[in-house]
Amino acid sequence: MQPQIIRSALFVPASRPERIPKALAVGADAVIVDLEDAVQESLKVEARANLDAFLSANPDARLLVRINAPEHAGHGADIALCARHAGVVAVLLPKVESAAQVVLVAACGKPVWPIIESAAGLLALAEIARADGVERLSFGALDLGLDLGLSIGSAAAERILDQARYALLLHSRTAHLAAPLDSVFPAIEDHDGLARTARDARDMGFDGLLCIHPSQVEVVHGALRPADEELAWARRVMAAASSGAGVFVVDGQMVDAPVLGRARRLLQRAAEPPA
Repeated sequence: MQPQIIRSALFVPASRPERIPKALAVGADAVIVDLEDAVQESLKVEARANLDAFLSANPDARLLVRINAPEHAGHGADIALCARHAGVVAVLLPKVESAAQVVLVAACGKPVWPIIESAAGLLALAEIARADGVERLSFGALDLGLDLGLSIGSAAAERILDQARYALLLHSRTAHLAAPLDSVFPAIEDHDGLARTARDARDMGFDGLLCIHPSQVEVVHGALRPADEELAWARRVMAAASSGAGVFVVDGQMVDAPVLGRARRLLQRAAEPPA
C-alpha cells in the first residue's frame, strides 16, 4: 500500500489551545500539536492539560503530537497522554539518539516520527530507522546545525545539512519507511525562499516540509504541485495502463513499472486519484 504523502505538517503550540481548531482548518496534510520547543518550560504542565482537554472534547479530531525529549521530566506523561487518546495518530520524538528511545515511545501504540537533531542521532540513524514503530523520519536543521557548529544560513552549512538529508532518504528507503519530511523554514515572511526550499525538498525525494506558520501551508502545497504538463502526462500514462498491458508506449516513451510509479506519485502530489 502506498503511504500517504505528507506535503505539510503544521506545528501549533499546546500552550495556545484556541489555535488548534484554526490549524486543523488551514488545510495542512497533518497538524502537530507541540508540547516541546514551542512551549516555555513554565507552561509545560498546562500545555499537556490543554491538549488532554481538547482531545477529550473533540474525539473526532486527528492530530500528531510532538512530545518532550527523552531526557525531559515530562516525557513519560506526554507518552501516557498520547496513549490515552485515539485522536493522536502519530508521535513526533525530538532529539532522538537511539532505537531504545523510539521503542519506549512506540509502546503507546502510535506510529513514531523520530526527529534527528544531533550528531549522535545522525550516527545512530540506521538503528533508529529500523526500530519497531517508526513510520517516517525528519530532522531539525537548526538544532543539528548548532550541535555540529555550522553557520546556519550559509552555503557551506547547507552543503553539510544536505548530507543529513541524504542520510534520511537512504535510511528511509532501506527501512521501508514513508518518505521523510524536511526541516522547518524559519523565515515566515520569505515565501519565495520557502517555495524554493520546498521544490528542492521535492526534487531530493522528500514528501514535504514541517511548517511553523499557517501561511506556509499554501506556499508549500503550491510549490510541490506538479506542473500542468506533468499531470497531463501522468493522466495519459494511467489511462494507457488501464489496458492491462505490462509494458506500453506513451508519447513515444516506453512505460514500465518505474515510469508507472512516477505517474502515480505525480497524481498523488496533486491529490488526484491515480485511476
